Amino acid sequence: MNPNWRSFLESAEGVFAADSTDLLHFGDAAGELAAAGKQTVLVPLTHLGLLSASGEDAKSFLHSQFTSDINHLAADQAQHAGWCSAKGRMQASFLVWHDGADYRLLLAADLQDATQKRLQMFVLRAKVKLAALTDQSVLLGVAGEQAVEALNDAGLPVPAGTMNVAQANGVTVLRLDDKRYIVIAPDAANAAIWQKLSIKAKPTGVPVWRWLDIQAAFPLVTLATKEEFVPQMADFEKIGGVSFHKGCYPGQEVVARTQYLGKVKRHLFRVSSDVPLQAGDDLLSPDNPDQASGKVMTAAPSPKGGYEGLAVIQSNFAENVCLGSRDGHRIQTAAVHP
Repeated sequence: MNPNWRSFLESAEGVFAADSTDLLHFGDAAGELAAAGKQTVLVPLTHLGLLSASGEDAKSFLHSQFTSDINHLAADQAQHAGWCSAKGRMQASFLVWHDGADYRLLLAADLQDATQKRLQMFVLRAKVKLAALTDQSVLLGVAGEQAVEALNDAGLPVPAGTMNVAQANGVTVLRLDDKRYIVIAPDAANAAIWQKLSIKAKPTGVPVWRWLDIQAAFPLVTLATKEEFVPQMADFEKIGGVSFHKGCYPGQEVVARTQYLGKVKRHLFRVSSDVPLQAGDDLLSPDNPDQASGKVMTAAPSPKGGYEGLAVIQSNFAENVCLGSRDGHRIQTAAVHP
């Protein structure tokens, strides 16, 4: 993480986790969480990283590696993409968009270095350059009823529709849905953009954005869930993250066979609990003595109290799963895509 950006956020009373780059809160964790879904919020997305892919072979290289159709990605669009192992398990998930002739790849920060190094192994003779941009960039989330007004007042571009991208003066804005936007700006602009956006948007920590991700069923792969899921287990194909009409990519045979033989037994569920949840937690069912029946993908404290999350769970055991052991705390579940 850029030390200048971290210092700026700490000077604004931001409190970071001891064991990660997550910005937890700005001195009022409960109040910030209560603002989620009710007020317009401004979130430093310190849990995310940014890579670039440039060079004349960047498009063909990414198309050959990722689960989605990079060849037909329009200049003003963003799309979900997964990168799988040979066994079809997702090593990382991305939001991908154009930046001129280059591509930008947004992913979990705790996977950035390993993903860049491993992707580099497959470049071979292709004319592609992969670079980390996280330390040169500021990643901000803006969400709420006044999000568009906040962006306009800050002089930032507003994309026309969902999963569209708008760029101006070196700043990129990605529209996730009607109320959520991601701002990617040069590090030198961090203080000015922050001050303008914070006039209408309340600064909050990463847990607020994670909670919003859960409401939107946004399945981000992190280090805790790396190589745990075939894309369809996370319902990744339902958000445009998998193309079944493109050529080969790592794990493509497994992903295609899983789809066409209808062998997907695990799917994405919203979960809730009175006790803490975190990514990577196992969910077990007393009805399934042989193996874990699910795994938490992402989790956050809930504004209503307790905790909420997204989990990949074996559908026929989803109504009776417990945290950590078969006689552990009972978890409430609801299918994301019934």
